[in-house]
Amino acid sequence: MIESKGPLNVQDFHFYEPLKGHGLKHDPFNAIIGPRPIGWISSRDKQGQVNLAPYSFFNAFNYKPPIIGFSSVGPKDSIRNIIETGEFVWNLATKDLAKQMNATAAHVPHEVDEFTIAGLTAVPGKFVSVPRVGESRAAMECKVLQVIQLHDKEGNKVPSWLTLGEVVAVYIDRSLIRDGVYQTAEAHPILRAGRMGDYAEIKPEIMFEMTRPD
Repeated sequence: MIESKGPLNVQDFHFYEPLKGHGLKHDPFNAIIGPRPIGWISSRDKQGQVNLAPYSFFNAFNYKPPIIGFSSVGPKDSIRNIIETGEFVWNLATKDLAKQMNATAAHVPHEVDEFTIAGLTAVPGKFVSVPRVGESRAAMECKVLQVIQLHDKEGNKVPSWLTLGEVVAVYIDRSLIRDGVYQTAEAHPILRAGRMGDYAEIKPEIMFEMTRPD
């Protein structure tokens, strides 16, 4: 039997109700739910204008078919493009591309190409009209399944949109595959950890393994 230290003293907890404010210097929500994978999303509009931007609300949601999704706070270019064309590409953000990824977070006019700003290579997609980041060590081409505007518990819509896409093509740097297994930490992926600019890096030495009890 696994030994437990028992419940913590309730007096040692900072408690707050989100609607009434957190009472701290920075909202802790996205730091507690973290670190989180980064949705480095490339998209294009019907006229062919390309956009590349990172999203910190991102994850995978299904195996077969593989489904990934990200949430955009505000009606940004990525959402507008995705609604127009029904396609996007997720690109893996890694430590060696951290500065380039951060550069693509800049608020620039719609006609500005973030690939150019960050000095990245736009590689044409195979099944989508959206390019991937050539320097990224993994990427997934996606067809949009749903774009959902979120709402609160009263049913009031909030200015955030959740995009879900089915992965139709996957690119992996062959050097990250060993004995038929993708080596997550070898790519040194970076993750968003809250506050104004906190990130975490996954390294081989911090990995550990546990087998499921079943």
